[in-house]
Amino acid sequence: VSGKRQDADNVYRQLLRDTRNTKIITLAREGLRRLQEMELEERQRAISQAKSEPNNTELGVLVLEPLSNEIKTEASLKFAQIMQLDPYTARLILPSRGWRLYRTGQVGELKFYGKQLQQAGIPCFWATIAQIKQIQVYQVKYFQASTPQVTVVCRNEANQLGSLTFDWSEVTARVVGLLPIFEEVVDRDVRGKLERKTQTQDYAQFCDLHIPGRHCILRFDDSGYEFQEGLEIIPQASQNTIRINWNILSSWIDQQLPKVKIWSDFTSFADTTLDQTEMLSHIKSHIHLLRREQTNWDSAFQLYSGLVLLKNTN
Repeated sequence: VSGKRQDADNVYRQLLRDTRNTKIITLAREGLRRLQEMELEERQRAISQAKSEPNNTELGVLVLEPLSNEIKTEASLKFAQIMQLDPYTARLILPSRGWRLYRTGQVGELKFYGKQLQQAGIPCFWATIAQIKQIQVYQVKYFQASTPQVTVVCRNEANQLGSLTFDWSEVTARVVGLLPIFEEVVDRDVRGKLERKTQTQDYAQFCDLHIPGRHCILRFDDSGYEFQEGLEIIPQASQNTIRINWNILSSWIDQQLPKVKIWSDFTSFADTTLDQTEMLSHIKSHIHLLRREQTNWDSAFQLYSGLVLLKNTN
């Protein structure tokens, strides 16, 4: 009645532990149930209000950031309470390294939970798919110049060839990742019969440079970069394998951007994302690998890189 719900909760639970009077036990259980019903009703009301605000019905994602093992036990108890989970499950969900895509849905609801988690000291953030879509992605073909300013020859989203000039100081992040290349192979099953199945035959290397001031991503990949064109970064590139050329190019970019953070946890993030087919279907990957069929890996990389840019812009 006085509104001191936490005190009431503590008293009810203490009575359940300490008393053997069945009538008091019944009343304590009813009291706990009333508290839970009140909390659930308030939560539903708050979520409905959050959803009703402008743009809060847009599709979004809620991402959990890694926690150190020292604070994970305490954080998992808070996470369990907020998300109404058991502590064991909560501890398994909270990541120790790399981001984890935890939930998709209307961004108003995700924001509601996200703010509660942040207030409890659990690092997380949210974004809408519309924000990811607004990021410009340019496919870099080669570097044309690197001083006094950098110029790259690239293709825009309409596949038009042009050039873009910028300063190295504009680049705030690098995102690197491997995307699997699938091939259909013929193999024998346990009974010795021939069967067709899809296997990962190789990996394509990707590197994104982020220029948040222009809200754009410059995307490099080992199959699309023209190593023999433009600025001579790799002497005798034609005599090397693609892997060697890519490693030399990556080292050269390292030298130009020694203090820029490299984000390289894409694979672990993808493991939490690939089954979100409906959400990923709304994301244009801007990846042009020759594939026999579409895969969620490409859109997952665009989501990861886009989230890095948005996180560093906010």
